[in-house]
Amino acid sequence: MADEGSAGTGTAVSTTGHSAEGAHPGSAIVRSDRVENPGFEPEHLRVADVDPAREKQQERRVAAWFVLAIVTAVLAVASYVAFPLGTTDPSVNRWITFLFGFFIAVSLLATGFGAVHWSKSLMAGHDMIEMRHGTRGSEETRAKAAEVFKLGDEESGFSRRKLIRNSLIGALVAFPLPGIVIFRGLAPKEDPNDVLRHTMWKQGMRLTRDPSGTPIKASEVTLGSAFHVIPEGLNDAEDRLEEKAKAAVLLMRLKPEDLHVSPDRADWNYDGIVAYSKICTHVGCPVALYEQQTHHLLCPCHQSQFDITREAEVIFGPAKRPLPQLPITIDSEGYLVARSDFHEPVGPSFWEREHS
Repeated sequence: MADEGSAGTGTAVSTTGHSAEGAHPGSAIVRSDRVENPGFEPEHLRVADVDPAREKQQERRVAAWFVLAIVTAVLAVASYVAFPLGTTDPSVNRWITFLFGFFIAVSLLATGFGAVHWSKSLMAGHDMIEMRHGTRGSEETRAKAAEVFKLGDEESGFSRRKLIRNSLIGALVAFPLPGIVIFRGLAPKEDPNDVLRHTMWKQGMRLTRDPSGTPIKASEVTLGSAFHVIPEGLNDAEDRLEEKAKAAVLLMRLKPEDLHVSPDRADWNYDGIVAYSKICTHVGCPVALYEQQTHHLLCPCHQSQFDITREAEVIFGPAKRPLPQLPITIDSEGYLVARSDFHEPVGPSFWEREHS
């Protein structure tokens, strides 16, 4: 279409598409960059769209993925229960962890593969345009949205394909189970109050060297020496690492006159030999550095220092409480033994700590 001005003067303007054919030779041509909407390509029907037998086959394949997700989720739980962690062999723990993670991964992947295969092989494959609006629609629009949702349900076959629907629901119910089981496994079986309040130490239990488990005689502990100590029988305990984390002790010998002992702790040491928890009362790091001249214990993590001559009171650092003392004596053979368990919980803050 051309707007004619003065014929032959070259002032006419013609708006056209990609071709200027038919325009007056003297017209100025203004080209349009708009691309014509080609519309949707014809829908390519899949084999499952035209063959009911293949459609049923694809449905069974989708359901098989979801069933695999259910089975592997159950296997993950079963492997976690049947092969509990805690063995002293690291290679066994690695295999148990791998087995548990493998079943969880397969369960999640199978759920995803089933959903993708469902959408690719059975859901409606035609193109569509959905207009987006930034504001809440009218009641008519909302009713239309509900209609579209219902149409989507019909096209996907969610309500109609009971095998896929039920297997998908089963997969979605099963896949969180391994996570629930493993998080529950983080909590102790017993009451946490009892687990954290008490250690392996009890009356008459010998003090042994860490890690050999060799009993210690009082005569072997010389002035200025320090022994890393564990309870007798710890190495044979089923939960060895957990018990050691609470019961580890540092044993030292001072001159009896250097000790400032409270009246209620008068019999907690033996001839200047004292035993204190190795677990720092700040955040639970191992207090393992002993300075012979000053009789100070140092926590290397955050530099808390404890004075052994004054019942391990805090003299520096972020720790707020002294190290718990293990009451000790000797047995008939001269071996050092515990009088009892610690009289307070070891380690960092405890919600029922009586000692402040």
